[in-house]
Amino acid sequence: MISEKLKNNSKILSISVFILLIFRLLLTVTIPLLDKTESRYAEIARIMQETKQWVVLQIDYGVPFWAKPPLSTWLSAGSFELFGVNEFASRFPSFLLSVILIIIAGKMVKKDGHSFYLPSFILLTMPEFLIHTGVVSTDTSLEFCIAIMMISFWKTMQSETKTYWNYLFFIALGFGFLAKGPLITVLTFPPLFIYCCLDLQRFKAVFSKFSIIPGLLITAVIAIPWYYFCEQQSPGFLDYFIVGEHYKRFLEPGWKGDLYGSGHSQPKGMIWLLMIAFMFPWILIVLYKLWKNKSTIFKNSWVSFLIVWAFWTPLFFTISSNILHTYLLPSAMPIMFLVVYYWEELKRKKLLINVALFFPAVVFIAYFGLFATGKLDYKLNSDKYLLENLKVTTENKETPIYYWKSKNYSGQFYSNGKAQVVKTEKQLDSVLTLNKKLFFVIQTKEQKEISKKQLNKMTLTQSNYKTSIFVTK
Repeated sequence: MISEKLKNNSKILSISVFILLIFRLLLTVTIPLLDKTESRYAEIARIMQETKQWVVLQIDYGVPFWAKPPLSTWLSAGSFELFGVNEFASRFPSFLLSVILIIIAGKMVKKDGHSFYLPSFILLTMPEFLIHTGVVSTDTSLEFCIAIMMISFWKTMQSETKTYWNYLFFIALGFGFLAKGPLITVLTFPPLFIYCCLDLQRFKAVFSKFSIIPGLLITAVIAIPWYYFCEQQSPGFLDYFIVGEHYKRFLEPGWKGDLYGSGHSQPKGMIWLLMIAFMFPWILIVLYKLWKNKSTIFKNSWVSFLIVWAFWTPLFFTISSNILHTYLLPSAMPIMFLVVYYWEELKRKKLLINVALFFPAVVFIAYFGLFATGKLDYKLNSDKYLLENLKVTTENKETPIYYWKSKNYSGQFYSNGKAQVVKTEKQLDSVLTLNKKLFFVIQTKEQKEISKKQLNKMTLTQSNYKTSIFVTK
């Protein structure tokens, strides 16, 4: 039976969920694409939509992007086709995938007598999940595929006979290869193997309840064609993607072979601190309850399944020095399910709800504070407003725009790929002799690299906290 306290909190949960979703949707529409990650993937999708090159991803015109498979790019590029090229369109697929997950979770827990809105509230107040509910990246599509795989595995194992969940497992696996590559197997097969090892009879159930050969054929039909055609059209892709992105990135500190950035070197084990920070406060509740019930947790099939699902990902990345907090996203769903499992045992739920709302409240206050003070355009890590202001203040919208040393991805996106790069002073001198109006975008910290003589030929027009725009005199 559902407790009276839970019934009383259900209204609070539902109202909070709707407010959080509306606010998160507002952010997808109004916040510009941020450098480097988000605007980079949006620009890759914009180029795909413009050039109609749907096989080889491009980070710039004619420059292949080998670091990631195409699923998230396909989704954003398809969204551009429907809604036009803008922030909302690039982020909408991520928002939609997250909403689908919370609906699935809500339907699952409702069968056990819990509020439909409880999973939504937990996930949308978890910093990691809230951030990725409407952000341009490959992580949301990977998380979606992993969640569908794991839920399908559980549903299949609990069924008396083979069901559609059996085939959905292999479909999600196939799309997982298109979301982030072989990493999908690394983050799903080991925890499933460990779960089966806890009761050896489960291995027998796997072979009797899963259509393994037909399932793997379904996976292959979904995933292999893109890998084949991408290597054919862009030789060298498989070596870089398989060896570089899936081996060297995680085992070589500060990996030097990254063609599109640099490794994020962190002390080994930092992933656990990131987990506490980006899954606060729910991870603390889970750790407390698991410790308190440590003698019995593996006797419960559902709890043990969630434990190996939740903690395999940080355990795997413990040995890696090149990590980001985004790697933890696949753990969000099982952490949520564990909280739901222990929910009725928790005391002072209203206090917990208020604590969980802390992070969304901080984001809410920061957003409207910057918006009200007019500093939103100055504080955000994006060149959108600078380039938009140029279009407003100049009659000739085709005035050339040059970046010093390298283009920001947001600069590429918001100039529709027309921004050019000047890499040396010799090239700068050559451009300055064109005797026509030009715009130069220069990182504030790099202005000292340009001689006073050259700067004297330009006038500062506007700037934000990291970038300045000059116009030739």
